[in-house]
Amino acid sequence: MEKVSELDRDLRLWWLLLQTIRATRKARKRELKPIGISAPEAGVLFVLHMIGNATTPTEISRWLFRESHSVSTLINRMVKEGLVTKANDLERRNLVRVRMTEKGKQAHDRAAKRTSIHRILSSLSEQEYQQLESCLTKLRARALKETKTDRKPPWP
Repeated sequence: MEKVSELDRDLRLWWLLLQTIRATRKARKRELKPIGISAPEAGVLFVLHMIGNATTPTEISRWLFRESHSVSTLINRMVKEGLVTKANDLERRNLVRVRMTEKGKQAHDRAAKRTSIHRILSSLSEQEYQQLESCLTKLRARALKETKTDRKPPWP
């Protein structure tokens, strides 16, 4: 049997992880299509629901691990779609607050079911689930260190 180099082994695992992410994202995209929102939009609504309905674009980008300018573009699109509003902070005029509209709340509630993600992850036993969570947390920490990202993840 041919010995696989460490680089080939790492690349195979990287591709497996990437394919899993892409396939899961595709399932989620299909699930969100009838609701009329994209996965990134669902992410913004999730963040607003989790940390409060008067959040800054910077905080949203921190949670989503996305660049501020791409989150700003996303939020502007969501404003046009009537999912969120933007307003200047009353105390700090240079600070923008993002809030869900009623339409955004309804879209969030429908998107929050995440049945495709649950179906995919439920193929793991409890022990496998915990192991995967532990491994991914460790890999994320190393990736952040490698990229010299000073952002701390909003959850462990």
